[in-house]
Amino acid sequence: MPARLQDLHRSFARHLRAEGCSDRTVTIYGQAVTFFSRWLEDQGRTATLEELTRPAIREWLAQLSDVNQPGTVKTRYRGLFRFCGWLVDEDELAENPMRTLSPPQPKAKPVPVLTDDELSALLKACAGKDFRDRRDEAMIRVLLDCGLRVSELCGLSVEGVDLDHGMAIIKGKGNKVRPVYFGARTARALDRYLRARSAQRWSHLDALFLTQRGAMTPDGVRERMRARGAMAGIDDLHPHRFRHTFAHDFLMNGGQERDLKRLAGWSSDVMLERYGASAADARAKAAAQRMKRGDRV
Repeated sequence: MPARLQDLHRSFARHLRAEGCSDRTVTIYGQAVTFFSRWLEDQGRTATLEELTRPAIREWLAQLSDVNQPGTVKTRYRGLFRFCGWLVDEDELAENPMRTLSPPQPKAKPVPVLTDDELSALLKACAGKDFRDRRDEAMIRVLLDCGLRVSELCGLSVEGVDLDHGMAIIKGKGNKVRPVYFGARTARALDRYLRARSAQRWSHLDALFLTQRGAMTPDGVRERMRARGAMAGIDDLHPHRFRHTFAHDFLMNGGQERDLKRLAGWSSDVMLERYGASAADARAKAAAQRMKRGDRV
């Protein structure tokens, strides 16, 4: 009987851990195998090794593209490609069925930046004085002022925040350490939160942001942003919108791209172009309107 993909998936996960991959990487790569297996079963096919063919994978990716964001499709492609490569290395397959299958090319969609009215509504939604209100306001203000990744927000420590100097130390991708800076209102929000935090059960932890069960996780931040967004009338608010808003505001207010790259922790100009696209469009429009070339002739 042909080997089941999910059985091979477990061996694949052990291999990834042995190679030193993070738990998140193991999970993401494994999801591709799991979702492809489910798709096969939904088609009335068996989720076995003999069904792991180029036509089937191409059809699956095409259907994913119809209902998912391009970045999600590319992630699934990478996970299944890695799985197929491992199968070849382990002599489970003679040839990688994805060897000549080009990866999907996602087209970047402009991420809408948060308007001042939306931000005011968000902060109003956190206007209470209990622990969760203080914490959520502080998280929103830090995300807005510093443009952090959600993982970086969760990685903040109490010792790494300096309220008097309006700065914090961040450990970003690749364990790169950098400073970020925030304004007086964010410092005030953090000060209020820290006083509320001191009475919490988990206040002895290093993590700056806490829940009732311990340190705040990225999924926890996403849930809190969705909840606060719903209260403010903003559909499906994601922490990354603050990062895009930060980049947009920085450039629109005359900030230099090199400085933004450093503050945001980017090593590639590709990310600078992606996150600064909305500001670039706005600046180009303003410049064209100022020039008014047609009015001069």
